[in-house]
Amino acid sequence: MSKVPLTVRGAEKLRAELNELKSEARPKVIQAIAEARAHGDLKENAEYHAAREQQSFIEGRIRDIEGKLSNAQIIDVTTLNAGGKVVFGTSVDVEDLDSGERHSYQIVGEDEADIKQGLISVTSPIARALIGKSEGDVAALQTPGGERELEIIEVRYE
Repeated sequence: MSKVPLTVRGAEKLRAELNELKSEARPKVIQAIAEARAHGDLKENAEYHAAREQQSFIEGRIRDIEGKLSNAQIIDVTTLNAGGKVVFGTSVDVEDLDSGERHSYQIVGEDEADIKQGLISVTSPIARALIGKSEGDVAALQTPGGERELEIIEVRYE
């Protein structure tokens, strides 16, 4: 499997979730299974089946996070010398030339993306249009509603 880019903050969030799953959620569900087993007949025990399903979800998520972290290429954007260009991890302020709206985005890995927080995936159309551009450049972006042009106002490495 190829390396997947991840920001330092994204890797920390995944590690924190993994730690929480292993140290809190897993022991709770094991306890719930033990309590449900004590109630008797397992065939008709809804609590037991629900706890086993929850355990399956937790174990699957643990494997998923461990896999992502093992294949991650963690990039610390503060140490990059990109010469003012938009690269993975940078924060970019743009202005839509058609509407005049301003937006701020940070280009992150697919698992970190959250458009409501301004975190866009490196594979998204907006990120692909912005990567390699510098302050003052205009990025053309094809959308379902037609072509948009975004002017890069500021590039930050934070």
